[in-house]
Amino acid sequence: MLSTLIDLILHLDVHLLALTQQYGIWVYALLFLIIFCETGLVVMPFLPGDSLLFVAGALCGLGALRLEWLAPLLVLAAFCGDNTNYWIGRLLGNRLLKLTLIKEKHIAQTHAFYEKHGGKTILFARFVPIVRTFAPFVAGIGLMRYRLFLLFSALGSLTWIGSLSIAGYFFGNIPAIKNNLSLLIIGIVIVSFLPAIREFIRHRRQVT
Repeated sequence: MLSTLIDLILHLDVHLLALTQQYGIWVYALLFLIIFCETGLVVMPFLPGDSLLFVAGALCGLGALRLEWLAPLLVLAAFCGDNTNYWIGRLLGNRLLKLTLIKEKHIAQTHAFYEKHGGKTILFARFVPIVRTFAPFVAGIGLMRYRLFLLFSALGSLTWIGSLSIAGYFFGNIPAIKNNLSLLIIGIVIVSFLPAIREFIRHRRQVT
């Protein structure tokens, strides 16, 4: 299963193109579902996000998909996923945390953090794999103000989907990039994790 997942991620262009040729317009529904689940279900952080958007944009550049349909649809998927995850955290999060014996003070600290840094956390988490799956869930647990969450969720969805799909549209079919797409996908994943790694190192330095 792991090897299949790795093959899917590294050769996403081949698999997605094959699906497009086989299922036509239904591929839009599949892409919507993947983006929705990756952002909306806290148990699915392993689904491809950044690389999927770049490759989908590249297929738009080839004419296999249409960017004017794809981008708005996936923005909606990301926004709906975010909000689903937020309300799961808000309505069920405390019950789940009590089962894991997390103390009330930690929940209170989470609430204080999201009151102060919630907006930028939701926005920048969009560009960090795994983190973007958990951020809206934790925002719900932390009782982040919903209007503020909506604003930054919308901004994050627009910038994330827009930047990566448009980048794929304009650059994904350049021969040097297309012939080394597996390396590029690995690079996208690594670069996506850099902000989280930098923040972890900064936090560790403050603690020590």
